[in-house]
Amino acid sequence: MANAKVIQTKQEAVEVVAAKLRESVSTVVADYRGLNVAEVTELRKQLREAGVEFQVLKNTLVRRATESAELTELNEVLVGPTAIAFSKDDAVIGAKILNDFAKTHNALELKGGVVEGRVVSADEIKALASLPSRDGLLSMLLSVLQAPVRNFALAVKAVSEKEEQSA
Repeated sequence: MANAKVIQTKQEAVEVVAAKLRESVSTVVADYRGLNVAEVTELRKQLREAGVEFQVLKNTLVRRATESAELTELNEVLVGPTAIAFSKDDAVIGAKILNDFAKTHNALELKGGVVEGRVVSADEIKALASLPSRDGLLSMLLSVLQAPVRNFALAVKAVSEKEEQSA
C-alpha cells in the first residue's frame, strides 16, 4: 500500500513538472554545482523577484516530464546536478538573470533549455539573455511611436512661432 502512494506521488510530481515545461515561455536548465548556500539563495531571490520559478530537480523526474511534454531533446543536458528556471511571462528575464549570475559566479553553468516549445542550446540561451527584456522592448517601441508625433508637434510650434514673428 505504501509503495502505491509513493508511485502516485512521483507521478503527480512528473505531471507538475511537465505542465510547467508546457506552460513556460522559457525554461533554462543550469548546473549549479560549486555554488554555496548564500549564492544559491541570492540567485533564488533575484529570480523570485522577477517572477521566475527556480527548482532543483532530479534528472529522472525531469526526463519523465520531458517525455510527457514531448520535449525529449532536453534529456541530453540532464546530466549532473540540475536546476531549472521556469518563466511564464517573459521569455528573456530568466535567461538574463542566470546568464548575468553565471558571469560573476563561474560555478553556475547554463546547459540549455526550452523557449516557446523549442529545445535550445546553452549558446542560444546566452543569445536570448542578451536581448532586452519585455519592458525594455515596450519602452523602445513607445519611443519609436512617439517620435513622429513629437516631430509633428515641433513643426507646428515652429510654424506658429514664425507666423507670430511676421505679424
